[in-house]
Amino acid sequence: MTEPFPLGPSLWATTAPPAPPTEPLGASGRADAVVIGGGFCGLSTALHLAEAGLRPVLLEAREIGFGGSGRNGGQVIPGLKHDPDELVARLGPERGERLAAFAGGCADTVFDLIARHRMAVPHVRTGWIQGAHTPDGLRRAERRAAQWARRGAPVRLLDKPETDRLLGTGRYLGGWLDARGGAIQPLAYARGLARAALAAGARIHTGTPVTGLSRQGATWTVRTAGPSLATERVVLCTNGYTGDLWPGLRRTVVAANSFQVATTPLSDNLRGSILPEGQVSSDTRKLLLYFRLDHTGRLLMGGRGPFREPRGPGDWAHLERIVGRMFPRLAGIGFDHRWCGRVAITRDYLPHLHEPEPGLIVDIGCQGRGVGLQSSLGRAIAAYVARGDADALPLPLSPIRPLPLHGLHRLYASALVAWYRLSDGGL
Repeated sequence: MTEPFPLGPSLWATTAPPAPPTEPLGASGRADAVVIGGGFCGLSTALHLAEAGLRPVLLEAREIGFGGSGRNGGQVIPGLKHDPDELVARLGPERGERLAAFAGGCADTVFDLIARHRMAVPHVRTGWIQGAHTPDGLRRAERRAAQWARRGAPVRLLDKPETDRLLGTGRYLGGWLDARGGAIQPLAYARGLARAALAAGARIHTGTPVTGLSRQGATWTVRTAGPSLATERVVLCTNGYTGDLWPGLRRTVVAANSFQVATTPLSDNLRGSILPEGQVSSDTRKLLLYFRLDHTGRLLMGGRGPFREPRGPGDWAHLERIVGRMFPRLAGIGFDHRWCGRVAITRDYLPHLHEPEPGLIVDIGCQGRGVGLQSSLGRAIAAYVARGDADALPLPLSPIRPLPLHGLHRLYASALVAWYRLSDGGL
């Protein structure tokens, strides 16, 4: 994978199995459905469409997993940013509970796909821990655990001694553990989805940016710089890398960069004292920190960074300092990978599904929970496209509503980042 950054390939690009062979679209033709975007949602949609008996074509501007799907932290976290009771309050009892159940099962989707298609994806499923760094954060963790427990989820509260032991740091007051969570090598997973989709009968063309969409009657024309495809169904799922292909869509989200660093491999002694049971973790900060061990024994630390694309190692320095402060025994350890990927954040922190014209389905808004969420949304979208099954969609289709003064949102968000960093107490 060619990275557009000055610091070399991501850890995932270094350790993933090779991508399946693909090539640019070479000739015009017709497809049962055209999927635009080779991330988790697009690949899952193509796979499930093919399994439903359609012959989809997926078009990716760069390479499989090039965007956020191949650059995230690899944490598979069930649920959404909103707790289940909040979803019920927002959407009503029936739709809210439905969305909560859908989101709660997202991790199952990922691990089931890996097992069913025998993907060569390093993965663990020992749970996700959310550590609370303030008394208010601890109260929020208690509420979340209670709400999921009422819905039958395998969760439990952690007191401070157990949190310290399971995380390997004394920085948190307590937390909760959700046994449904886990971790994957995300680029390996994206490539595994691609292999499964190809085996099921989908066609995948990389290096093929889509330059235009138009509709005449029931037929869509999907244009590239060269050939074009005719179809009655188009699925657009480009998330944090959405451009101006469809009017106003890019302005419905703020595309924030999520930055990550990876240490050099830890010694056996250090590995035994940090996340000793293999859970993954993200905390209750407004600017959350997320960390885990990978299959090579490296500690990964992730969090927010500049909204612009990185310019050099200094853009990751805050995360390297955090590693030393959270885990003092790692002070002075080396870091051999630094990378980032874009996260698409919507105004209401929910994923959005749109159908701006008949036959065009849009998915946008991963909120930093894209591994499970987008895998499951791809399956739901495929059911809607293949069978017209609106009940398969966990959210109602909504109009595209660009954020007011979208051009100022990055400045506003940058100011919020600075304020949150202060209010979170810093590290």
